[in-house]
Amino acid sequence: MDETKHILVYSDSLTWGIIPGTRQRLPFDSRWPGVMHKGLNVDGERIRVTEDCLNGRRTVFDDPYKPGRNALAGIHQVIEAQSPLDCVILLLGTNDFQSMHSHNAWHSATGLVAVVNAVRTAPIEPGMPVPPILLVAPPQLDNPRGPIGPKFSGGDVASRGLADAIRQVSVDTGCAFFDANAVTTSSTVDGVHLDANQHETLGRALTPVVAELLRSA
Repeated sequence: MDETKHILVYSDSLTWGIIPGTRQRLPFDSRWPGVMHKGLNVDGERIRVTEDCLNGRRTVFDDPYKPGRNALAGIHQVIEAQSPLDCVILLLGTNDFQSMHSHNAWHSATGLVAVVNAVRTAPIEPGMPVPPILLVAPPQLDNPRGPIGPKFSGGDVASRGLADAIRQVSVDTGCAFFDANAVTTSSTVDGVHLDANQHETLGRALTPVVAELLRSA
């Protein structure tokens, strides 16, 4: 029997690994899921990490310029396709505060509740487990600047309180929680994404959290 454990990371460009200030992408080993994957696969453990990360993905909101950026779009099929799963990690919320929207932390966190419910109601095969969910609060937007600045203008103010709102959602929905702000800021280049060293820091910090979730699942 295959005893490999399977983690799905469902997220946006902060996890896709866009290199701030460019349209380039960090390699898997340098993105935080890759760093976490390496940290988990020790002492004989066999753990697979699958990324489904789309630039611009919101919680439940549509992008008027690009289709399919609503996290609810297709998530049932993603969970069905990737099952059985031992853990789902959701890092979402940053794009809810693009300047085209007028959202606050409550809107984004409430959207995340809908995503959690969608994960738990996906039409997986009989006998397959409903996976535990880890909610990761993204680092606070910090004076978005550079080419991406206009897209996130005002987002640093609008998103204040997001981490605390996601923390409360985790309590209300029975999900695990990790606040990325506890270990890193947003990019020092664009104030939105993660720099390479910040991916490393976040991946290392999440490794023991996820390892414990897998043990207790």
